Amino acid sequence: MKKACTLLLALLLLSLSGCGAAADDISVMATFYPVYVLAENVLDGVEGVSLSSMTPPSTGCLHDYQLLTSDMRALAKAQALLINGAGMEAFLDDVTGQFPNLTVIDCSLGVDLIAEEEDEEADHDHDHDHGEYNAHIWLAPENAVQMVKNLRDGLSALLPDQAERIAANADAYIARLSALDAELRAAIETLPRKEIVTFHEAFPYFARAYGLEVAAVVALEPDEPVSPRMLKEVIEKVKAAGNPPLFSEPQYENAALRTVAMETGAPVYELDPLVTGDGAKTAYEDVMRKNLQVLLEALGN
Repeated sequence: MKKACTLLLALLLLSLSGCGAAADDISVMATFYPVYVLAENVLDGVEGVSLSSMTPPSTGCLHDYQLLTSDMRALAKAQALLINGAGMEAFLDDVTGQFPNLTVIDCSLGVDLIAEEEDEEADHDHDHDHGEYNAHIWLAPENAVQMVKNLRDGLSALLPDQAERIAANADAYIARLSALDAELRAAIETLPRKEIVTFHEAFPYFARAYGLEVAAVVALEPDEPVSPRMLKEVIEKVKAAGNPPLFSEPQYENAALRTVAMETGAPVYELDPLVTGDGAKTAYEDVMRKNLQVLLEALGN
């Protein structure tokens, strides 16, 4: 009787801790915040899977991100890695080399990528070493739709027993993202001004989607030092464009952008590139609508 009571207590404690249910879960990891937000919508209520982000939600873009020992330990337990793709995860070869059986689901498949050469032609005086494509694909809702489709297909193959729920989740999320896209398009096309100056090269997909013109970029990478010569060139471009609004980003320091503002008199606003946040399932839509309100204010006069 005593042994039976002890066993019952042990089972009760195990169930309360949640360890019993989690032990058999398939571990799916997203590389960083925007991929995680899309994936949690696709996997909402899906049984038998545990979703996590490899990097903390405060990491920001994965520019020059170096894998940590803790990342490798987590990846060793994962069955699938969800990546942004388009060159964002420069460390990917190290991961696949170390874990050849890890399923990698690339969200960039089928997205019309912007070649970095196009960015260099528009802003060729910056010395920089990037990948072949601009990787900030998630910042256009039409691209986010394609990313969700890629997640749907990859996760359905990984979890065939849950494919119906995954497909239903993806369809519902795609409907929301498509409505968001239409909302942004209708509002932005009426704006009298279309020129913007961004802190770094995060917004070319957004600009292409909605007919905006990126007149200048202050720093092609958020941690890139801006030399006096580069700063002078940006100031000249801003003045030549008629001092369009400047857009900082909440995740990064922007002393160079403030200098441009002081030298040109151009107003400063804030656009969020959606690389940090609280992980809410509506985070993508919330941030995009907030950015829309900023653009309406900045470009509406």
